[in-house]
Amino acid sequence: MIVDQISVFIENKMGTLAEVTEILGNAGIDLRALSLADTTDFGVLRLIVNDPDRALNLLREAGFAVSVTKTLAVPIHDVPGGLAGILKILAGENVSVEYAYAFISRKQGNAYVILRVGDNDRARNALAEHGIKMAEGINIIEE
Repeated sequence: MIVDQISVFIENKMGTLAEVTEILGNAGIDLRALSLADTTDFGVLRLIVNDPDRALNLLREAGFAVSVTKTLAVPIHDVPGGLAGILKILAGENVSVEYAYAFISRKQGNAYVILRVGDNDRARNALAEHGIKMAEGINIIEE
């Protein structure tokens, strides 16, 4: 399924991550997955939340530089090698993976990997051809 990921560009200083998460928490926005990559001066916080439009607006109002990226949330079996199988399919179809991060679902035995790929449609088709059912129409945030 295609999921809106929010990227927040944050200064690499004490308390900034706490500020972002507090803004979202105070607004009742549920964090489902996150990834933080940093350099000496700044970081990119990538978030999957239950209300991306509202989170985007709140963070902009607070003065943060934010953007939205369409990513794939791919269901995987929460077993050793589950991720490797997905990545092998994509590599075999020449779909580039720019970055990935995973989270476990509230439903036992399920996990998801968030993938930023070069071509979402091509990746979805490749996975479907190999029997990977995308969670279309299901809100993974509430699972």
